[in-house]
Amino acid sequence: MAQAASKTCEICVSASGSHYCLECEQYFCENCKGFHKRQRVTKHHQFQSSSDVIPEGKSKCKDHNEDVSFVCNTCNVAVCSSCVTGSHSGHAFSKLLDSISQLKETNTTDLRSKVHEATQNMKQIEEGLKAFDVKVEGIVKAITEEGTKIKTMVDKCISEKIASVKDQSRKERDKLTKLLEDTQMDLKAGRDLDKKIHELNKTRNDGKLLQSLQKLTDYIAKLTVKPIPEFPNIQYTAKSATDNDVKQLFGNYIISEMRTQQTMNRERELPSPKSDNKQEVNPKERGRYLYRCNKCG
Repeated sequence: MAQAASKTCEICVSASGSHYCLECEQYFCENCKGFHKRQRVTKHHQFQSSSDVIPEGKSKCKDHNEDVSFVCNTCNVAVCSSCVTGSHSGHAFSKLLDSISQLKETNTTDLRSKVHEATQNMKQIEEGLKAFDVKVEGIVKAITEEGTKIKTMVDKCISEKIASVKDQSRKERDKLTKLLEDTQMDLKAGRDLDKKIHELNKTRNDGKLLQSLQKLTDYIAKLTVKPIPEFPNIQYTAKSATDNDVKQLFGNYIISEMRTQQTMNRERELPSPKSDNKQEVNPKERGRYLYRCNKCG
């Protein structure tokens, strides 16, 4: 950009070439531009500020010292016209500028898609985290309210139950927090790559830019966005009890663990429990045992 701004007028070769004619591909000063626009043949030529002109540059083929203007799609390298009819004869080719434009468009589209997906995932995780906190606090409140109805002898049991809820729910909350942090890192990585694309768009179209775009393509391909898991849930089931069994005065809470897509896939592959494993309970002992549902846990 600085080089383009310091160009000298190519007509009078004295004043600063602050204007660039797109049709003539020449730099003009203010006076020469006015003269150029007054000519019948060139009066419709379009100008732009020379500071906006990205200096064009072409890489040289190391084998033939010619301008590199093609891409060998078979070998995935930039080549010159002599390479096309020489060592790369019979290969598939495309124009260098076309390949660069296609890579720019592909990288921008893919990156924006992943950044959008990561942004949406982060919002859902934040909402799930808030909802889970509300449910946890609701369970804590339910245990506390039930405990206040019980006499002083059960105060210790109340504290133990609440501590247990908070301890286990904290583990699941930590998992959600970790997932949120990972998603934020994915989003940051995506934004960093977006900035890199913006920087590369300002560089000249040459072999070096092609290599940079190819590397950027690999980075974007490696950028992963973690899917939204099934959020943990917490439930509390109240039950009746007597003064002789303080611990049984309180219901049981259930906190489902955060399950990722991989976890749910593994659970589907596990064999169903056989009916032979069922335990018979003596009728006199019925009501003394707790059972676990095989489906919901």
